[in-house]
Amino acid sequence: MSTTVADRMVEALSASGVRRVYGLPGDSLNGFTDALRRNGSVQWTHVRHEETAAFAAAGEASLTGELAVAAGSCGPGNLHLINGLYEAQRSRVPVLAIAAHIPSDEIGGQYFQETHPQDVFRECSEFCELASTAEQVPRLLHTAMRTAVERGGVSVLVVPGDMLLAALADPGPYTHPVRGTRSRVTPAREALAEAADVLNGADRVTILGGAGCAGCHDEVMALAGTLRAPVVHSLRGKEHLEYDNPFDVGLTGLIGYSSGYRAMEHCDALLMLGTDFPYRPFYPPSDVPVVQVDIRGEHIGRRTGVRVPLVGTVADTAGALLPLLREKPDSGFADKLTKHYRRVRAHLDDLAEARPHDAPMHPQHVAAAVDRLAEDDTIFTADVGTPTVWAARYLTMNGHRRLIGSFNHGSMANALPQAIGAQAAAGRRRQVVALCGDGGLSMLLGDLITLRHLRLPVKVVVLNNGTLSFVELEMKAGGIVNYGTDLDDLDFAAVARAAGIVGLRADRPGELDDALREAFVHDGPAVVDARTASQELSLPPHLTYDEVKGFSLFATRTVLSGEGNELLELAKTNLHELPLLH
Repeated sequence: MSTTVADRMVEALSASGVRRVYGLPGDSLNGFTDALRRNGSVQWTHVRHEETAAFAAAGEASLTGELAVAAGSCGPGNLHLINGLYEAQRSRVPVLAIAAHIPSDEIGGQYFQETHPQDVFRECSEFCELASTAEQVPRLLHTAMRTAVERGGVSVLVVPGDMLLAALADPGPYTHPVRGTRSRVTPAREALAEAADVLNGADRVTILGGAGCAGCHDEVMALAGTLRAPVVHSLRGKEHLEYDNPFDVGLTGLIGYSSGYRAMEHCDALLMLGTDFPYRPFYPPSDVPVVQVDIRGEHIGRRTGVRVPLVGTVADTAGALLPLLREKPDSGFADKLTKHYRRVRAHLDDLAEARPHDAPMHPQHVAAAVDRLAEDDTIFTADVGTPTVWAARYLTMNGHRRLIGSFNHGSMANALPQAIGAQAAAGRRRQVVALCGDGGLSMLLGDLITLRHLRLPVKVVVLNNGTLSFVELEMKAGGIVNYGTDLDDLDFAAVARAAGIVGLRADRPGELDDALREAFVHDGPAVVDARTASQELSLPPHLTYDEVKGFSLFATRTVLSGEGNELLELAKTNLHELPLLH
């Protein structure tokens, strides 16, 4: 049998460390999947929806930092990849998408299922090209893989289905494995000196750290100790900076804490480390000087004015900057903010305490129980919306645990497919727990079957409140009466059992721990349907006048629309939150 273009592609993927490809088969993709079958070194990981395939690849790449691959057939098949590819691109993780195309001699003739993937995917990728000849494919594949791993993002290679089957005896010079390189990137001495002058001249420095702080916890702690600076972290920075951190004051932003907000509000200099934190209202006043460190210079100054831009890795830049800093003698600013954080943290922990007669449960209690019973190196994924809020506030990071979500793209239905990718990459060596909302899980519910089909022991914990609760919160803040957000009451435990998966249900606190323990020790996938309050508010650390006005309008309009019972339920559910507002 002659060697085909698809054979050469699989050989290149295998040589570069790829061990699985996520996707659904289809006619234009048959040449590629058949090459996978013949080769045997790269697994075809069959999911139930191409969106799941792309999210799973993003989950794997987020966990490993290595290239992950998803594939889709022509037209509707590869179009379904787009949401997960946006997620990978926004999270800056290396993913290759192989988009099969219609027959090459039909392109441009409005053929059955014709689209133009090279146009569709261009916005969510670093590299996106259509192969025009069989001989071109090895070079384009090599470039696509290299771009994804070096730039940290998505590459899309579009190949017509007939071209995948074309004979290609010689791949040319593109046979070397593609692996990520390692480089030291440090700003110029003059820029470092300017940054040191700003930081040495300030009395109240705050550090804001993000995902760029991965792997350099000690360097950030050294900076914080020298500057006596409270450390605020973004959501993606939580897993890297929260643990073993005496300067931690938590998150800021819409799901943060008042301590993090105050640390940003009252500083007289801000040091940003590896973060592109998007919410401009939570930055310090415009007269506060900002020093920003980022490996991507184009990201510097996108959110706030920056006095000193430093292009480099956080680890290398911190190591070069530290000797230029004078140790500050006064820790009063950091002490005040860390004390504030401890008060907030204690109140949050009180909110998570079990109340035996709560039915449904408060979601804080569910998240805290998951945190308490999960293993020390668990990989958590969290759906966008309130599962992300409770994950941010109640999952404890320790340097071994991981937290993966759609924290930049903000897509629903991400937790289950990202857990599929993380579990596939981790094998059975590590526990993977997906914190899902009932709305998010419903969107890709069919991929519960993927867990059974692939025998992936993912533990799915559903925060089932019968509504799109984060959307409702947004409506309340805007003064809008909730509408169109109700979800039919669905017993996810029964659905899981029908799909051949262990399904457990907890309606009240006394049932929760037993259900979680049973699910966590089960040697296979399991679903825990945790019934939680639908009217739980997750209040931001700082309520603006417009938000307060919006809540007032919501209350008035709700009563006038005849839904006063909803307002009473809202008050009843959230009376325990009131101390947090002080």
